[in-house]
Amino acid sequence: MTARAPEHGPAATLDRLGAVVIAALPACMAAANRSSPVVVGLAGLLLLAGAVAAGRPLRALLVAPLATPPGLAALAFLAWCGISLAWSPLPGLSLRTLSEFLPALAGAYLVARLAPPHLAAVAGPAAWILIATCAYVVADLASGLAIREALGQRVAAFAFNRPLLTMMLLVLPLAALLAARGRRGLAALALAVFAVAAWRSVSGATVLGLATGALTFCAVRGLPARAGLGLAGAALLGALVLAPVEGDLLARTMPEALHQRLAASSTRARVAIARSFGAAVAQDPWHGAGYGTSGRFQDVPAAERIEPDLRFMLAVGHPHNTFLQVWAELGIVGAVLAALVLVLTLRGLGRWPALARSTALALLATAGVVAFVEHGAWQAWWTAGVGAAVAWLRTLRPAAHPCALDPARHREDLTTQR
Repeated sequence: MTARAPEHGPAATLDRLGAVVIAALPACMAAANRSSPVVVGLAGLLLLAGAVAAGRPLRALLVAPLATPPGLAALAFLAWCGISLAWSPLPGLSLRTLSEFLPALAGAYLVARLAPPHLAAVAGPAAWILIATCAYVVADLASGLAIREALGQRVAAFAFNRPLLTMMLLVLPLAALLAARGRRGLAALALAVFAVAAWRSVSGATVLGLATGALTFCAVRGLPARAGLGLAGAALLGALVLAPVEGDLLARTMPEALHQRLAASSTRARVAIARSFGAAVAQDPWHGAGYGTSGRFQDVPAAERIEPDLRFMLAVGHPHNTFLQVWAELGIVGAVLAALVLVLTLRGLGRWPALARSTALALLATAGVVAFVEHGAWQAWWTAGVGAAVAWLRTLRPAAHPCALDPARHREDLTTQR
C-alpha cells in the first residue's frame, strides 16, 4: 500500500487538480473532439507531480504492476509492435502512428494508476459535467447545430461521435461508483441523459456500445464469477479469433433485408472492408504487414497479392475492426499476445468484488463491441478515454467492497493502491 496523501499542501492541490481535469473530460471533448489525449495527459502529469510531492513510492505505483503477468503480457505486445517496424514497408507512417499512440498510452497509464484515490471526491461534479455535456449535445442537435455554427465550429452531426463514445466509456463506471456510494438518483440521471444523447446522435456505435454494456452488466450480475468471466472471455476471444474471416462469414450469412435496414450504418461497405483486410491477412498471416500500416494498407506487399476487386477497400485507412487490424498489422504473434492480455486481465478481475467485476465486464463488452465495428486500433483519443474509464473503474473497486460500509475502512481504501 502507498502512503496516504496529505490533506493539505502542494501534493493535495495537485491531486485535486488532476481529478478535476479528469472530471472535465466530457466537456473538453465536446468542445474539441480530439482533446482527450491532452486532457488525460495533463491529468496524468498533475497526479504524477502530486505523487512526487507527497513522497509516494512510484516504483510500487507505476513499475511493480508492469512486472505482473498482465503487465508483462502487455509489454510483450508493445514490444512486438515495435519489433514489427523492422519489416514495415511504410516506416514513416509506422513511426508517426507510434508517436501519437505512445504518449496517449502513457497518459492513460498514469491516470489509471494514480487517479483512483482522488476521483471519489469529484464523482458528483463529474456526473453533473457529463449530464450538462449530454444536454448540450441534445440541444445542439435539436437546433440543427446552431450552437456549433455560432461558435465557428465545424457544422456536422458526426462531430459529436467522439465525445459520445468517450462518455460511453465513462458513464458506466461513474454511475456504478455513484450507486455504490448511495447516490443512486444521480447515477440513474446520468445514465438516462446519456442514453437520450446517444439515441439522438448519429453515432450508431455509441448506441450499440451502451446497449451491449447494459445487457452484459445485467447478464453477469446474477452469474457466479467464473461463469461471468467465461462468458465475457468467450465473446472477446471469439471476436479476435474470427476477425480474419469476419468479412467472408458476414457476406455469406447477412441477409439483404438486414443490409437495407442498416443502410445508415454502411454495412455493405463494412463487410467489403472486412473481406479485403481478411484476404490481406491470409497473404501474410504470421507477422503481419507491420505496426501502423493500415493508413496506407493498399501499398503493402500483401495487398499486391490479393484480387483487384478486394484491393480497392484497403485504401479506407483501417479495417474498422481493432481485432482485424491487429491481425493485419501484427500477424498471429500479435493476435496471440493480445489474447494473452485479455485472458490475464479477465483472470485478475476474478478477485474483484461483485459490483466492480460486473461493471468491469460491462466496460470490456462496451469497448470491445465498439472496437469490433468502429475505429482504428491506435487512435489516441480512444486510448486516452479508455485510461480515464479504467481510473473510474479502479475507484469503484474499493467502494464496491463490503468493507466499504465501514467509513474508516472506506476512506483508507480510497486512498491506497493495492
